[in-house]
Amino acid sequence: MIPLIIVLVIIVVVALGVVASYNRFVSQRNAVQNAWADIDTELKRRYDLIPNLVSTVQGYAAHERGVFEEVAQARSVGLQAQGPAAASAAEGPFQMALGHLFAVAENYPELKANQNFLQLQATLSDTEDRIQSSRQIYNANVQQFNTRIQAFPSNVIANMFHFQVAEFFQIDAAQRAVVGEAPKVDFSAITNATYGQAPGAPAPAPAPGTPPAPPISGA
Repeated sequence: MIPLIIVLVIIVVVALGVVASYNRFVSQRNAVQNAWADIDTELKRRYDLIPNLVSTVQGYAAHERGVFEEVAQARSVGLQAQGPAAASAAEGPFQMALGHLFAVAENYPELKANQNFLQLQATLSDTEDRIQSSRQIYNANVQQFNTRIQAFPSNVIANMFHFQVAEFFQIDAAQRAVVGEAPKVDFSAITNATYGQAPGAPAPAPAPGTPPAPPISGA
């Protein structure tokens, strides 16, 4: 009788362990899916900004047709990407195209001071920050989930219930050096407009009769 009770206790303990492990896998999988949904929302928000950004730049540099086509193509690929792997592959070309667009904008001071362009830049910069923050959360969840799938004894439960490793959202290492520098958002035009000084303009000359500023002590 006692051996039977011991066997039953062992079976119950193992069953409870299986249920607990399974429920934890489900919870982690949901966390991964929810984190990806946040990234997907921000990616779509970013892509929705691009047509207005391109239209604004076109108003000053209509002849830069190749750059506009590159951005449009990269945006189209990004919008069609389904899942982290495809979105990761689309990130590099899109960021490089966006960097080329901002490089064009650098050649037009009036464009850089355009309020609509500045607002789009600020919104895009905020969206990029949100994407990076969401990406860190998502990848952390993926790492925890995948580790449990691969580690013993939780991998036994993963195999039993067919839990599959999740995909990371990342940029190809060969493209990181270029992508890491774009896009750069320059808020100097806002600062200069606030203080009444054009970008790159020298400091205003002192009024006639104003004595020169005394030298700095110790200079």
